[in-house]
Amino acid sequence: MKNIISLFILMTFAFGIGQVQRVEPPYWWTGMKNSELQLLVHGNQISELQPEFSPNITIKKIENTENPNYLFITVDTKSVQPGTIKIKFKKGRRTISSVDYQFLERREGSADRKGFDSSDVIYLLMPDRFANGDTSNDSHPKTIEMADRSQQGGRHGGDIQGIIDHLDYIDELGATTLWSTPLTLDNEKTYSYHGYACSDLYQMDPRYGSNEDFSRLTEALHQRGMKHIMDYVPNHWGLNNWLIQDLPAQDWLHYWEGGENGFKRSNYIQTTQLDPNASKYDAKGCMDGWFDYTMPDMNESNPMVINYLVQNTIWWIESANLDGMRVDTYPYNDKVGITEWVTRVMEEYPNLNIVGEVFMHETAHIAFWQKDSKIGAIQGFNSNLPSVMDFPLHDIFPQVFNQSEQNWGDGLFKVYDHLTQDFLYPNINNLLIMMGNHDVNRINQAFDGDVNKYKLAITLLATLRGIPQIYYGDEIGMLGEKSKGDGDIRRDFPGGWPGDPQNAFLESGRTDGQKAYFDYTKKLLNWRKTKSVIHKGKTLHFSPMDNVYVYFRYFPENPNDAVMVVLNNSLKDQQIDLARFAEGIQNHQSGTDVITGQNVGLDKSLEIKAKSSLVLDLN
Repeated sequence: MKNIISLFILMTFAFGIGQVQRVEPPYWWTGMKNSELQLLVHGNQISELQPEFSPNITIKKIENTENPNYLFITVDTKSVQPGTIKIKFKKGRRTISSVDYQFLERREGSADRKGFDSSDVIYLLMPDRFANGDTSNDSHPKTIEMADRSQQGGRHGGDIQGIIDHLDYIDELGATTLWSTPLTLDNEKTYSYHGYACSDLYQMDPRYGSNEDFSRLTEALHQRGMKHIMDYVPNHWGLNNWLIQDLPAQDWLHYWEGGENGFKRSNYIQTTQLDPNASKYDAKGCMDGWFDYTMPDMNESNPMVINYLVQNTIWWIESANLDGMRVDTYPYNDKVGITEWVTRVMEEYPNLNIVGEVFMHETAHIAFWQKDSKIGAIQGFNSNLPSVMDFPLHDIFPQVFNQSEQNWGDGLFKVYDHLTQDFLYPNINNLLIMMGNHDVNRINQAFDGDVNKYKLAITLLATLRGIPQIYYGDEIGMLGEKSKGDGDIRRDFPGGWPGDPQNAFLESGRTDGQKAYFDYTKKLLNWRKTKSVIHKGKTLHFSPMDNVYVYFRYFPENPNDAVMVVLNNSLKDQQIDLARFAEGIQNHQSGTDVITGQNVGLDKSLEIKAKSSLVLDLN
């Protein structure tokens, strides 16, 4: 890697000495809580020059690294007014180059922006596979990989405009929040569509659109009363990232001697971050190992790296007016460094929400990473991460509804047993819950396309504690098998491309089977929007009998506002004696079926069909 740095130093002599090529962040704002700003300046031999601001700004620190093409200037912006400031780079009295730097005025109330929460339903999509709204940007002269829809792992041409064009569809479904997998530039030679090997942290991929298009997406969501989550990847960048290609210093990434370009693959043992018995060898192998050859692992114990990431995150929140962040591969980050990152971002936006991908399979391991965890406290650790993903719940979704017989521990008892561990979480309402995403088998594949199993699953997802997330296309029964390649679980949404033979975005374009999925989901999610007892209420559940699970969502201080959920996962119609559930039913004589609108009596017994669910609004 040192040879790479030396090579780029030599190459820069082709350009004028001291000519500024980049300043990051590209612009900033006045009125930030933290008035300290560190500017990264990149240019040929720029470290030899002295910066000067006009009008004057207090320079707190100037730092050089081993690569003379970088200059880091820390300034105090407290007294800066909105407008343009000139930065001159001088050698003695002579100005070698200069740039204009802009400070913007923050949006009113920006610091108090409210993030996503349990009143929301998140719609996760992969932009390359969702909809192609602008065919002119399918390929781009400044990127390597060209569009080829015939390739399962290639770029298919979906983009930001395609998402904007179909926000009404997502809104109609009842989802309130959009999470798109990364849209920033990924300029790898192949498989660049997934976006997790970022080549420029300040630039949208031109095959998706521009930075302005990304902001338009937020605006279009906000006009509909919806929210926007950005997928953020601090742990690793792309091998073609311009900063990787011309490293400020070798210690910006985890460089392994003897590996090609410093590469050594992670051992992926995430438990080493919290295991009191873990060897340092194993912990380093997870945290410092590269996620893949094209994804160099960033060194977040380097304060410059963390500062770069903090400022980049804040820059996107401000510039694109975001409502939250989803953070990729959270436990692979340096534990101390990523805690500083999330702490500093949340200090700037106390009401924002950030959810970390903790792809682990034991509740205690997940709970360790949520803010104020008592499990973390045992080790003197507090992540300050507001939200985590309930992957143990995700793991049992495809099992539960394929188990029609309730042997001990099978079927719906798995859900009951899982919820008994909720005491491990400091904030159960701020868990992201899901039955599928872009990395695993599609849920309908697990159910062999059985719509009744899907209805049971989506009912459970929509009525449990936490923040439900659904994966694009599940709501119309899309299939996909991981063993056939990632492209199979990331299929194009039908109707997203000009000339598609079917358009499932439209009611008239859906098959009868797709309508069964969509209509049920739509009814359930739109009902959920206004049910605060689902968003914030407590759970009272009864151990399943004959694979029938009954639970209530309720407010202790307001027993009149309650919801009763009945899931019959067996292959037979069942008559349920309601006397057992008097603790939840209390004085309610009936409830409204939220799907049919019919009134259902709660006198002595309740009939429920095989492989079906019943959600009763007892208010």
